[in-house]
Amino acid sequence: MPAVKMGGRYLKTSQAMKGILQYAGGLLVFLLVALVILKNTSYSITLDGDYLKPKEVPAAPSQSKVRSCGLKVCPAGTFSFSISSGAANVVAPKICIQNRMVLGSVQNNAGVGLNLVVLNDDCVSETGRTLQVVKLGHYDMYSGDVQPLIEVLQGLEKGNIVLMASFDEPATKLTAEARSLIEGLGSTSIKALGFRDNWVFVGGKGDVAKGTFEKHMKNNQETNKYDGWPEMLQMDGCIPLFHE
Repeated sequence: MPAVKMGGRYLKTSQAMKGILQYAGGLLVFLLVALVILKNTSYSITLDGDYLKPKEVPAAPSQSKVRSCGLKVCPAGTFSFSISSGAANVVAPKICIQNRMVLGSVQNNAGVGLNLVVLNDDCVSETGRTLQVVKLGHYDMYSGDVQPLIEVLQGLEKGNIVLMASFDEPATKLTAEARSLIEGLGSTSIKALGFRDNWVFVGGKGDVAKGTFEKHMKNNQETNKYDGWPEMLQMDGCIPLFHE
């Protein structure tokens, strides 16, 4: 039989086939591992010159934890707050309510000009409900438009509590109308707020304005802590809840 006559060659062919099968088995394992890796990795394709290359897409960040501000516990019928102005044009302002940071660089919601947080006192009760943040934002008072700020101030309702903090330049675009609206919230310094002054304020609409907190530091080259800006302002305390 041919198989007998070519026994030597048959043996070599069998060894070759065995090697091929081993190689194919190894390749199959490699492909299976590669498929598992590709399944667990997201890629986007970007055009770069004359070729395409894969670029790994980072996973979506997990939800940030609410930062504690280390505030003291306030008496019943009040709530704690802490507010800091910006420092020069580098460090953003920070506003904390009931030991929770609601505005600042960590939240990525602070900016140059006037920073504002509006609270709704109606959500507070003896059952443990907390204040509700109904509005927050920042308004560029150097190269921006004051009208959005005016509209927010005009839309405030009785019982709303307002916290404001300056950053960099808070006054250039601040019109007499805007200053008057802030004065109506209880501010006594807003009409004197000037170029690159620092200012922090807590007031409100209606009877809330009777329990205001405010600090104002003028931009003065002789006393400025920073080159062109006064020292950062900070204040904290306990704000009485509004009762009709």
